[in-house]
Amino acid sequence: MNPAARKIIFLSVAFLCFFPFVNPPLALLLGIILAQIIEHPFAQASHKATGWLLKIAVVGLGFGMNIHSAISAGRSGFLFTSVSIISVLSVGLVAGRLMKIDKKTSFLISAGTAICGGSAIAALSPVIQAKEKQISVAMGTIFILNSIALFLFPPIGHKLHLSQNQFGLWCAIAIHDTSSVVGAASHYGQQALQVATTVKLARALWIIPVAFLTSALFKTGSSKISIPYFIGLFVFAMLVNTYVPFIKPAIPYITSVSKTGLTLTLFLIGTSLSFKTLKAVGLVPLLQGVLLWGLISVTSLWVIITFS
Repeated sequence: MNPAARKIIFLSVAFLCFFPFVNPPLALLLGIILAQIIEHPFAQASHKATGWLLKIAVVGLGFGMNIHSAISAGRSGFLFTSVSIISVLSVGLVAGRLMKIDKKTSFLISAGTAICGGSAIAALSPVIQAKEKQISVAMGTIFILNSIALFLFPPIGHKLHLSQNQFGLWCAIAIHDTSSVVGAASHYGQQALQVATTVKLARALWIIPVAFLTSALFKTGSSKISIPYFIGLFVFAMLVNTYVPFIKPAIPYITSVSKTGLTLTLFLIGTSLSFKTLKAVGLVPLLQGVLLWGLISVTSLWVIITFS
């Protein structure tokens, strides 16, 4: 297929994401299907756009949230978050050694599972001076499992009759990347979305202390730490929604545009998940990712059902 035809097909399918009948899981599925049919015509631009679109969408969704409810959700999830991050990183390091996976690749998969998926991998890669292949394998592992989670979690939540609060907390703890956390939670309900987004972004702040510990662990002495500044804008958006009454009429439009942005983000993520990506990851790193994901998913679900 010639390049012009690939571009037309890609842009035509992407355009569907602007229609309300295409929700985040469907957008991701469309992207994955397209990735198997044609070669991505905008691979590099798509990677950059995904990062920016996700940040803008998350900040926009903040305009639909109340700061007091968010603080309450963040406080209730703090201890849970702390224990889960430390546990996953510890098990990940041991599992990686036992499975004889490259140390840096294993650590990036563990950090991506423990903290916030691709964002954690991108932030910690320069700290450990990871090579492109190590980053690609870790990213591929996380995005493959991330995509499965987006489809799997909402039906499980309904089957187990999880409340909005329970499902939002489970998403934030057990799904790797912010994009799929927000996508799954928004599909479940508005309250689940608020809990999931708040807890997940609070979880993302763990990148900072983990980065400093990582530098000491790998003895790199690196100071290249990417701090997720957009979280501050998300908090600002919640403050505006809570304390600035004249903006209220615009809120539905802002959140609607933000949800469309999230849908498009998940479509772009899907287009990067070709069979070639799966093959490049390899079986053993993928097994480590599945092991860690299974551990955090099942354990956190049991704790949430038992104690909340």
